[in-house]
Amino acid sequence: MNEKLSRPQFNQMGTTEKQTLMESLAARYNMTFLDLHTFDRWGQSCTTGIFKKDGREFVFVPGDTVTLGWEQFAVGLNQESREELEYLFREWEMERDPEEMIRESMAPVRQAAIGPMLVGRELEEINWEPVKMDDPRLTVHPDWLKEFRDFAWSDSSSLTLHQSARIERTEKGFQICIYNHTDYDALLAMLENRGFSLPTADEWAYLCGGGCRTLFPWGDGLDYSMRLHWFENMDEDENRPYDMDEPNFFGLSIAYDPYMREVVQADRLTTCGGDGGCNICGGLGPFLGFLPCSPHCKPEVQEDNELNGDYDFYRPIIRLENYD
Repeated sequence: MNEKLSRPQFNQMGTTEKQTLMESLAARYNMTFLDLHTFDRWGQSCTTGIFKKDGREFVFVPGDTVTLGWEQFAVGLNQESREELEYLFREWEMERDPEEMIRESMAPVRQAAIGPMLVGRELEEINWEPVKMDDPRLTVHPDWLKEFRDFAWSDSSSLTLHQSARIERTEKGFQICIYNHTDYDALLAMLENRGFSLPTADEWAYLCGGGCRTLFPWGDGLDYSMRLHWFENMDEDENRPYDMDEPNFFGLSIAYDPYMREVVQADRLTTCGGDGGCNICGGLGPFLGFLPCSPHCKPEVQEDNELNGDYDFYRPIIRLENYD
């Protein structure tokens, strides 16, 4: 690996040198280099390049050798997290050590050498395909069209017909999508055909946590001052963004919604960054609800290779394996 593409060396480079390096990456991978930007969050910082390709934004993420996985608190639970877990233990009539219980969900501690990457900044949907209202795959279903017409006269912002079709109200009118059943192998083949890959579970953990040794990138406990998906009172601060959606120290929106599972590269369909909302649906509260979003949580191997468009999402990456 080119030493300039590793995090210790890259972070020491000056602006002009970084600019030249980013422009050369853009030329090599047929991308548009937008600018250099400093992302500073949760005690980690990276000044890196933002790129555009095929309507997507990418960032350059330097490689590093990091410790991944979790076995004990680096700092310890904050008071609010501890009180939340103690309340649950009383409800369950259980006597548990929180650290022991959390450890059961975490991947083992290990060293990992992570190569440099160009990484999609946002998660992308897998199964939903935008179409026009006159698409024959829609018009063959008059019952769908009737529901769409009823929706158009309603005050709702969106309507989803389960694994069939979807309509959303936008500033420009309506966005209509149909649902295509697909599987993990088809997704991998599509990405490879376009020159992309998926991150492995170790690469994902690095992109999410940057090698942090705390349970979450910001600490061992949940930060209850954050505006969190599924737990925020929507009547207040409606225009305030969800904190975990905001770019992290690499410029990525990652692991911000437990209902969204991020598909990673493995021998079979494996996901990180969410459990499809299982803990939240089970009434386990914010801490355990967001625990699957920890960078150290065990990857979840799914029962089969069929992708679920309601819960499964992907992030394209390009590994810079042969760059010199």
